[in-house]
Amino acid sequence: MTTSGTADDGLRLIPFHGLRYDPERVGSLAAVTSPPYDVVVRPDGVDHLESADPHNIVRLILPQADTPAERNEQAAHTLHDWLSKGVLSADPEPALYVYEQRKGSVLQRGVIGALALSKPDAGIVLPHEDVMPDVVTDRAGLMRAASANLEPLLLTYLGGDPAAGATAVVERTAARPPLLATTTEDGFRHRLWAITDPADLAAVTTDLGHRQALIADGHHRWATYLRLQEEHQSPTDWDFGLVLLVDTARYPLQVRAIHRMLRRLPVADALAAVEGHFLVRPVEGPLPLALEALADAAERGNAFLLAGDGTFHLVTDPDLDLLERTVRRDRPEAWRRLDATVLHATLLDTLWRIPDAPDQITYIHDAAATVAMAERHGGTAVLLHPVREAVVRDLARQGVTMPRKSTSFGPKPATGLVLRSLD
Repeated sequence: MTTSGTADDGLRLIPFHGLRYDPERVGSLAAVTSPPYDVVVRPDGVDHLESADPHNIVRLILPQADTPAERNEQAAHTLHDWLSKGVLSADPEPALYVYEQRKGSVLQRGVIGALALSKPDAGIVLPHEDVMPDVVTDRAGLMRAASANLEPLLLTYLGGDPAAGATAVVERTAARPPLLATTTEDGFRHRLWAITDPADLAAVTTDLGHRQALIADGHHRWATYLRLQEEHQSPTDWDFGLVLLVDTARYPLQVRAIHRMLRRLPVADALAAVEGHFLVRPVEGPLPLALEALADAAERGNAFLLAGDGTFHLVTDPDLDLLERTVRRDRPEAWRRLDATVLHATLLDTLWRIPDAPDQITYIHDAAATVAMAERHGGTAVLLHPVREAVVRDLARQGVTMPRKSTSFGPKPATGLVLRSLD
C-alpha cells in the first residue's frame, strides 16, 4: 500500500531507547516472553506464564487483582520495581529494531519503532476492524498507569524495491550478529537487532515517509494510543506508539480466523434456532477433518462450523431474505458478504439474540481451544474460515471497518523483547 506525496503524509517511524530484559537477571528470555495480551488462549494461560519465570511480561500486560484500578497500580509498581532492580533497562542509544521470527518455512522480518499517531481519516494508518470501548478503556488505564508501551502492534505495508529503502536496511541488519536470540515454546525463534547508524535511520525514514500501513493486529491498542494522545498536550511522547512494521511484499503474513465461544448457548439450542434459516448438516470429526469441510463450504459462500457437544455441524446457505432484513445496506457488498458480518448481524443479533459482551462471547484464536472451552462450559463454539487479505486491504482503503475480531494476522510479535517507556 503506497501513497504519493511527501514524508509529511506517510509513516513517520522514530528511534527510541528500548527497554529490554537483562539476560543475567532472568531465567531465560523465552521464559519472560508472552503472546499478545489477547492471545493467551490456554484456560490457565496467565498462571502458566507467571510460573514460567517470576519476571514474565504477563505480570505487566495482564496483572491479576480484584479491580481495574488495583490491576493497573500493580502493573505500574511491578514495572518500577523491575527497572529499579535492573531486570529491565533502557538501551543507551535510541534505535529502531529489526525483529525476526522463524519457524520451519515461516520467516518474517520487520522493523520496530515509535510511530507517529494519526486518525483514520488521514489515510496513513488504516484500521480494518471495529473496537469495543470497554477494552480500550481497560488498555488505556493500564498504559496510563505504567506510562509505557508494553507491546508492539503489528502493522503491514507494501514496500518497493527490496534492494533499497527500509527493506534493504532490514535485510542488511539481519546479516549481523543479533542483540538477542531465543526460541519460545511455540517453536518460533526470535532475533532482535538495533539500527543506530544515521544513514540507515535516514533510509528507513525516507522510504516509510511515502507509505501507508494496515493495522494487522492491535486495533484496540491503536485506539488506546489515540485516546491517550488526546489526554496529553502535544507535542509529547504520547504522540507516538510502539509498532512492528512488516513489508508484506517481502514477507506475506498468514491470515487466520478468530473464533467465538458462546458461553450461555448450548449447541442444541443454537442449531434449533437456525433451522429453516440456514442449511445445517452434520460433518465428520475429528476437528481437522471438520475444518476441511468448513474450508470447502467457505469457497461457495457463508459457512460456520458449530461444535461443543462432541459433534460438528456445518451451517451454510443463509436465507437471502433474512440477510436483506438483518445486514445493514449502507456498506459495500464485500462487507455485507463477510462471514463475520453475517455472524454478528444475522446469527448473534437476530436468531440467537446474544449481546456482544465479555460474559456472553469469548474470542479465541485457536480452534481446538475454542472447542475445548465450549465443551467445558456447555456452550457453543462457532468456528470461522479466514477472510482473504486482499478483501481486508480493499475494505480498509475504502474506510470500511470489519466487525471486530474478524481476522488474525501472524505470526504476531512476542511480547517482552522490547518495550517503550513514556517517562
